[in-house]
Amino acid sequence: MSTPTHFDVIIIGAGAAGMMAAGIAGQRGRRVLLIDHYPKLGEKIRISGGGRCNFTNLHAKPENFISQNPHFCRSALARYTPQDFIKLVAQHKIKYHEKTLGQLFCDNSATEIIQMLKVECDRGHVQWKMPCAVIRIEHGDHTYTVHTEQGTVTANNLIIATGGLSVPKIGATPFGYKVAEQFGLSIVPPRPALVPLSFDVDVLAHFGDLSGLSLEAEVRCNDGTFREAILLTHRGLSGPAILQISSYWQNGWAKHPIHINLLPDAKQVTWLLAQRHEKMQFNNVLAEILPKRFAEAWCTMHRLNKPNNTFTDKAYAAALVALQDWQIKPSGTLGYNKAEVTLGGVDTRNLSSKTMAANKVPGLYFIGEVVDVTGHLGGFNFQWAWASGFAAGQSV
Repeated sequence: MSTPTHFDVIIIGAGAAGMMAAGIAGQRGRRVLLIDHYPKLGEKIRISGGGRCNFTNLHAKPENFISQNPHFCRSALARYTPQDFIKLVAQHKIKYHEKTLGQLFCDNSATEIIQMLKVECDRGHVQWKMPCAVIRIEHGDHTYTVHTEQGTVTANNLIIATGGLSVPKIGATPFGYKVAEQFGLSIVPPRPALVPLSFDVDVLAHFGDLSGLSLEAEVRCNDGTFREAILLTHRGLSGPAILQISSYWQNGWAKHPIHINLLPDAKQVTWLLAQRHEKMQFNNVLAEILPKRFAEAWCTMHRLNKPNNTFTDKAYAAALVALQDWQIKPSGTLGYNKAEVTLGGVDTRNLSSKTMAANKVPGLYFIGEVVDVTGHLGGFNFQWAWASGFAAGQSV
């Protein structure tokens, strides 16, 4: 029996969105071919969530996503919700639990999600070429011709699910952007997101040896505000709040520092005001509510290592204001190697919000991270993969 070379749908990229779309389309009776150049299936799923895959978030809503076209994600997210994916997980008897803020994780291993998606593809009789590099794509007479290192295949519909540029060591490439440009679609310039930030030398001189120390804070920049843990590293700042705010900051924004409120609870401020006339050193007072070594470093940096009762009222008030608005100008990010996702991508103004199809190129679809829709930290990006993959899988 000869191997078929013509399909209803060819999907390039066998990650979360690609496998989701393949399973949906295949189970609708479409002949589907899934191509991926990387030898390991779903590797980004496998390494996510500390190996347990934060596969969705109970509270996912459009406001949890960043895009130059902010309303684009609404349709897909409304038609495939976290509850829909949870039902699929339950059908496969995968045990899971909720962590903070609606984040759902596998009890055992992220490989269970990969296996689930593989089974769904098998149920749809999806065919595979993997590992298999795509050499070039041509389009004519309502047919896409995909030349690969394993031969040439054709299809009426082509779905690009190749992801962004984050974590290049597991196969990330700009392939999807190049396909979009080939067919005349514009690209929102990509950059690392959900990524640690680096300090300049002056700040590192004070905090560089505090690597591993964490504290809760409220962090804001531009339109983003997050209250979660921040983590000091030997190069700068990380932790959930910093990863979140990194999506709202970018290199070259010298006029846009990140603002860190080290006293996010009003009762902390009230308590510090009550210590106003104590003889203790200010850093030792701070050490009652902040990590001791951090309090010492912060006070040294701001030249506030002196007894509380030696402050003027104005100076003490100014110190508290500084604690509530510690302004840091990062020197940069740690780049795509440390980024969880890519911000930017295929401009959604070129796409149908209902189907993910290119408006002016019949049969061409873009889904998942390759698209200019980026979720917050906490399972939102996986939910976008499921929702956009479902939308395309239902349409082809």
